[in-house]
Amino acid sequence: MRKVARLCPQTREEKKHRKCNFDLLSAVHESEYGHIKRPIDPATKHPIEPAHRFEVTIEGDSVSQAKFDLFRKYQTVIHKDEFSELTPRAFQRFLCSGIKRTPNPLTATNASEKKLGSWHQCYRLDGELIAVAVLDLTPNGVSSVYVFYDPAYEQWEIGKLTAMREIAFSIENQYQYYYMGYYIHSCQKMRYKANFRPQYILDPESGDWDPLAGEMTEKLNSRSYVSLSRDRRSSPEPVAPEIDGNVEEVSLFDIGMPGVLTASQVEALDLDHWLLCYDNGFVHMKNLVDWETMSMTDPMSIKKIVAELAAVLGPKIVQNSAVELMEKD
Repeated sequence: MRKVARLCPQTREEKKHRKCNFDLLSAVHESEYGHIKRPIDPATKHPIEPAHRFEVTIEGDSVSQAKFDLFRKYQTVIHKDEFSELTPRAFQRFLCSGIKRTPNPLTATNASEKKLGSWHQCYRLDGELIAVAVLDLTPNGVSSVYVFYDPAYEQWEIGKLTAMREIAFSIENQYQYYYMGYYIHSCQKMRYKANFRPQYILDPESGDWDPLAGEMTEKLNSRSYVSLSRDRRSSPEPVAPEIDGNVEEVSLFDIGMPGVLTASQVEALDLDHWLLCYDNGFVHMKNLVDWETMSMTDPMSIKKIVAELAAVLGPKIVQNSAVELMEKD
């Protein structure tokens, strides 16, 4: 690696950009063999190869011995399933649905076309299959069905790795939504899903998507079944507090203004990466001193101002805008 860094040095601008900015697509692909720089070694006249070869490919959801062996190892070690019950037929029925795929067959000429149907995203290390993510691709979304992997690599948190890779896949192929699949709040193996923000969970009764934050998280911590739509129907309409005209600072979240996001909905937004105009450039909100410890309800904090602005503007504008804070005259 040192020799590669010496033969392919980063410019000062590249180093500065990398230090001050996080690019998901670059970070996700950085360790993949096809994206690694392999300069020619002046001594051997051959490309300098990395110590390991990590590759990710998208393939049809066909059955193979390598996939089945990996699945059986994962199920017996991680989920303690009975070895005898894990048959090739059961594997095919569970994770090789055969939902019609396009393009089919996948070739070098049509590889860039938008894919639909059931697919396997395969992760290989030095040629060995170590993980498989089962995906259902729809015109507007990528749905994560299941992930199984070699338990020897459990310490690398494969679920998080595959989720990041699938988010990148969604962005690169212009799918509007990414669905992380089933979520059981009490299941420790699924709790990592709640760390991705903004995140929404489907209401089982109304079909609405509610932010997996604030009110929802509190209720999931105490109840096994939560439907916010049911809770709202069974609760009396909240009465907006009377506003004292002499009070100088009133939180927007206490007024109950129609069309404005609630505090829990704002918490689900990625305010940490909202851009802030600073010194003829941009920085992320999270780079502000004490940003992490600020409260959205503290009238003296910048986070309160930013949160209320986000509540009025909405998620789409927040995602595609920057904030300029100006001092009062």
